[in-house]
Amino acid sequence: MSTPSNLTAMANAIRALSMDAVEAANSGHPGMPMGMADVATVLFSNHLKFSANNPDWSDRDRFILSAGHGSMLLYSLLHLTGYKDISLEEIKNFRQLGSKTAGHPEFGHAKGIETTTGPLGQGFANAVGFAMAERHLNAEFGDTLVDHMSYVIAGDGCLMEGISHEAASFAGHLKLGKLIVLFDDNGISIDGSTDITTSDDITQRFLSYGWQVLECDGHNHQQIDNALSEAKLDSTKPSIIRCKTQIGFGSPNRGGTAKIHGAPLGNEEMILTRKTLNWPHEPFMIPEDILSDWRIVGTKCDPQYSEWQQNAKADDIGAAFSKRLENTYEAEIKKAISEFKQELNANPQKIATRVASQNSIEVLLTVYPSLFGGSADLTGSNNTKVSEHTIFSASDYKGRYIHYGVREHAMAAAMNGLALHGGITPFGGTFLVFTDYCRPAIRLSALMQQKVIYVMTHDSIGLGEDGPTHQPVEHLAALRVIPNLDIFRPCDIVETAEAWELACLSESTPSILALSRQGLPQLRLDYKADNLSAKGGYILREASTSPKITLMASGSEVMLAEEARSQLEEKGIATRLVSVPCLDRLLQQGNDYIEHLHGGASAVIAIEAGLETGWSQAIGANGFFIGMSNFGASAPAAELYQHFGITTKAIIDLAQNQLKHA
Repeated sequence: MSTPSNLTAMANAIRALSMDAVEAANSGHPGMPMGMADVATVLFSNHLKFSANNPDWSDRDRFILSAGHGSMLLYSLLHLTGYKDISLEEIKNFRQLGSKTAGHPEFGHAKGIETTTGPLGQGFANAVGFAMAERHLNAEFGDTLVDHMSYVIAGDGCLMEGISHEAASFAGHLKLGKLIVLFDDNGISIDGSTDITTSDDITQRFLSYGWQVLECDGHNHQQIDNALSEAKLDSTKPSIIRCKTQIGFGSPNRGGTAKIHGAPLGNEEMILTRKTLNWPHEPFMIPEDILSDWRIVGTKCDPQYSEWQQNAKADDIGAAFSKRLENTYEAEIKKAISEFKQELNANPQKIATRVASQNSIEVLLTVYPSLFGGSADLTGSNNTKVSEHTIFSASDYKGRYIHYGVREHAMAAAMNGLALHGGITPFGGTFLVFTDYCRPAIRLSALMQQKVIYVMTHDSIGLGEDGPTHQPVEHLAALRVIPNLDIFRPCDIVETAEAWELACLSESTPSILALSRQGLPQLRLDYKADNLSAKGGYILREASTSPKITLMASGSEVMLAEEARSQLEEKGIATRLVSVPCLDRLLQQGNDYIEHLHGGASAVIAIEAGLETGWSQAIGANGFFIGMSNFGASAPAAELYQHFGITTKAIIDLAQNQLKHA
């Protein structure tokens, strides 16, 4: 262990950079970085396996700052240990436009930022996903290639958030002993002392989850070091270390109070704090001897990295591991889906798209070893498990199917961690209506550009008798407004297979598969090697002549539109049918392509059992929409479609009426 005097000076460097950066930006959160500087210094100096020169080392320990508002703690650590992305200039530009040092850590802005945090509790649940990924890949590839820890700094707010309860319970159940949470137990939140809002016994809470609970003085380096060492000894339980700290440690007038949580210290308090910390240096100035100590920390594991790199190149296992990390399975995925589509061409199927999804998973599972899926206690309804699946559990981390339990939010956030870790493409299922429970994590999937696949079944009033609490009416529209998110709503088994192909091949966009409960006929009867769903919309049935009417529909309503198209053609009205399996992708194609699909028709009608929001650009200013405008009801699906006017007759009547007025 480094000498206490060195560690104190090194920790004070974090405090100084943090308060200097917040002061320069005139905004930010200095309290947590100043309070947890000692804990972070001991962690990085004596325990964290990482290499600042090799930040993408796949067997590095992961450090997740769940309390993302304290971002200057992370930025200070990255700069001090020698990560090239975080220069002193970046520290000086904290919270400024274009800087890598955003107000909250943003994945992709700089190496060393493992995940985007700020929404409290998300990083905690991400870390469960990181730890799951480590155990899964370790079970497959062994200790030589995969054997690392996941460390989290979490605050009172993270532990108050409901997601932390879900995630902590699941981590304890899975016995994720490679997960250690460092709890910034300072007793302060924005509104004041935490005793005005919570009376939880944190120790008993986590013991009940099956965690190991330890305590230390968060400003005593030896106690911190001992607690971390002890936490790592028990490989059968995740650990939480209650680090008793003072928020804003070193600030004589604001330390230990809510005033220092989220505001600059001010010039007068800065001077007093420097005096208290025995830090006489100018703002942003780190003495060479202290910086040198930190740079030694940043390179201490370089020999270990070199040895690991040699092992990774040694044999066939290493080659397979590299392929997993690189996720280079495009040829295998395309071949499998192409062959499946050819089978369907020979033997068409009328099945629910949730079952079609299950069939697609079965096709992909044998050729795509990264695929790692589960469900939030709806396996039989989501159809996410196939015959080849074995269960991922504390007794078998090699399993590729996860029973998440009724923990939708934690499932979604853990999937982000699984994806961020590398080597895994996660998918998880629940009902589409429960994307409301997943939404904060779905948004972060999109923001972080992660390949996460959400299998969301029971996608409309078509689920029937369960009624409006379970019938997603506004959900497609609400999800489509999230940038960088593909929502696939396939009309049959062929489009479902294509949606799975696109989701698995996506480089930087998460996907939602909105799937039906009810059976749907196969409408794609001619094999096409190309993935027609890739552009989001395509001509499924051409009009007999130049179209007078163009119908656009998604999912289960394409069947209704096809019935209407056929009857309109019998009446002598040339009608084109455009299937829209992914409205998000279609709108990205631009107006020329959309106008091409319209085909110069006198009227364009869209049909979807959801809200109209989002369709206006696709149908144009003179387009029309048949769908929902309010919540659903409890009744058999066929009756509901009649009751809400989403019928073949309604489509025909609207088309004929518009032609009369054209």
